[in-house]
Amino acid sequence: MCGIVGYVGPLSAAPSPRPVDVVLQGLSRLEYRGYDSAGVAVLDQQQVRIDKRAGKIANLREAVAGHEASDSQVAIGHTRWATHGAPTDGNAHPHRGGKNGELALVHNGIIENFAPLKAELEEQGYLFRSETDSEVAAHLVAREMEGGGTLEAAMARVVARLEGAFTLLAIHIDTPDRVVAARRNSPLVVGLGEGENFLGSDVAAFVDETREALEIGQDQIVTVTADDVSVTTFAGEAVPEPTRYTIEWDVAAAQKGGYPSFMAKEIHEQATAVADTLLGRIVEGRLQLDEMSIDEAVLRTVDKIVVVACGTAANAGNVAKYAIEHWTRIPVEVELAHEFRYRDPVVNEKTLVVAISQSGETMDTLMAMRHAKEQGAKVVALCNTRGATIPREADAALYLHVGPEIAVASTKAYLGQITASYLLGLYLAQVRGNLFADEVAAIMADLEQIPAHVQTVLDGSAQIEELAREMKDATSVLFLGRHVGYPTALEGALKLKEIAYIHAEGFAAGELKHGPIALVEEGQPVFVIVPSPGGRDSLHSKVVSNIQEVRARGARTLVIAEEGDTVVEPYADVIMRVPATRTLFAPLLTVIPLQIFSCELATAKGLDVDQPRNLAKSVTVE
Repeated sequence: MCGIVGYVGPLSAAPSPRPVDVVLQGLSRLEYRGYDSAGVAVLDQQQVRIDKRAGKIANLREAVAGHEASDSQVAIGHTRWATHGAPTDGNAHPHRGGKNGELALVHNGIIENFAPLKAELEEQGYLFRSETDSEVAAHLVAREMEGGGTLEAAMARVVARLEGAFTLLAIHIDTPDRVVAARRNSPLVVGLGEGENFLGSDVAAFVDETREALEIGQDQIVTVTADDVSVTTFAGEAVPEPTRYTIEWDVAAAQKGGYPSFMAKEIHEQATAVADTLLGRIVEGRLQLDEMSIDEAVLRTVDKIVVVACGTAANAGNVAKYAIEHWTRIPVEVELAHEFRYRDPVVNEKTLVVAISQSGETMDTLMAMRHAKEQGAKVVALCNTRGATIPREADAALYLHVGPEIAVASTKAYLGQITASYLLGLYLAQVRGNLFADEVAAIMADLEQIPAHVQTVLDGSAQIEELAREMKDATSVLFLGRHVGYPTALEGALKLKEIAYIHAEGFAAGELKHGPIALVEEGQPVFVIVPSPGGRDSLHSKVVSNIQEVRARGARTLVIAEEGDTVVEPYADVIMRVPATRTLFAPLLTVIPLQIFSCELATAKGLDVDQPRNLAKSVTVE
């Protein structure tokens, strides 16, 4: 989830390098998208000048300080969330393309077929200076330019060969008046100025320069000069009227993508978060996890899996338990990491420990995995932060690729953790022979539909937000669920505790009559996560009975149910609908209304949802 910026304007004159300044400002506002490294490229005196540095944008500012731009009119920049290659100066963008470095390119996304393309280029004498997939695109576009023709035509020929998700921005010494960009499955927007134009991953890149923007659609190429913007499809057909709109936000709001909080923004990024976690996992018809460095023979000997995690990550682990056991037939235990090593757990060389941590620095989880390794267990880390301690010390790491999560209360990382756990479970089932290749492919095909379903739920957020504002004075909320709905109930309660500071409890619905029903009184709000009517055994009817039980005692029933489930309607005071999907995938959808509810209720109470009291994003003490 990298950040990209492009600028074309009037010829610059020292000592005011306008293109560099604009790009640096845009990168600063996009740093939430990645901060492993940053770089900028300008065309200066018929050569490409590139400055890039590992680390935050402050390092890049130091690198470009003192540079004068004599005839610079264009610039592109990039702030990186590392995927291919470590976060180093060399792997930072922009990348040079061509045997003489006559092109510069930045890239957001993943090029899945980069390996054969790289081999082809190396055979032709092109030298690679980084470990990234992005440099392949730079050389390909530069090679296409060598035979003459336009940068636009070169870009079109290259994107026809690329597989994966990408936004590409390129500049070339033969076309010093323009930036050419291409978009597939990755964001890109154009800012329209007067005598200057802009490109960015989102409007935060240029909102203090212009509020007029142009949407760039899927599989489209855009050419930006100081006075003109033209858009074509990958097939070369003109797009006569791209969608133009006016940005309503101020600069401060745009740093959060126009949302009132980072948490709200991150909730609404979850369709992309799930898609990015899934990206590039199927290669030649088989599920592959590039970060899985444990030998398959070892994985075939595993007879127990233990998930260690804390807080939201532990709730993700409880969802993982249902899926991994179902697909692999290996027993799975979920342990709170801070309790794990103090109870003398039974762990040996046939145990696979799965450590889940968004930051990769959670001390409780780190100590639990170290204890497990001492007992001979292998450890897989599910993490969102490259280079963090937990994935570094684990035997293998599976990264989420959901991008930086700034709000303390986790939302998109939670969906990323669940998605990654599904990938791990399917991979183990594939390796161990529990599932045939076509069965894995069918499950993955359904999983790849989830981002669209997530977006459907997000598009219906207005109903949930209205409910939250109406309930802002509530002092207690209960949550019920069964099967995979149970950890969803726990997560819904946790979110409300974290940011709204009110009593909230999640229960397994079957446990209701064994004690918790005593909490129900007249007017008590109770969220109920209803399983699919076609789901496991008769759980649907049992949960409907639970709804009737609490309603008979005066509860206000707030029901999350699949589209088309009419059975719940007579017993629900409020119904929130989610698309139908496989039972095991439902938590990726049913938790979203609970996230939205908590965020909006806390906002209505006037609380800081991004930095709730007494909490920190990463818990680095045990």
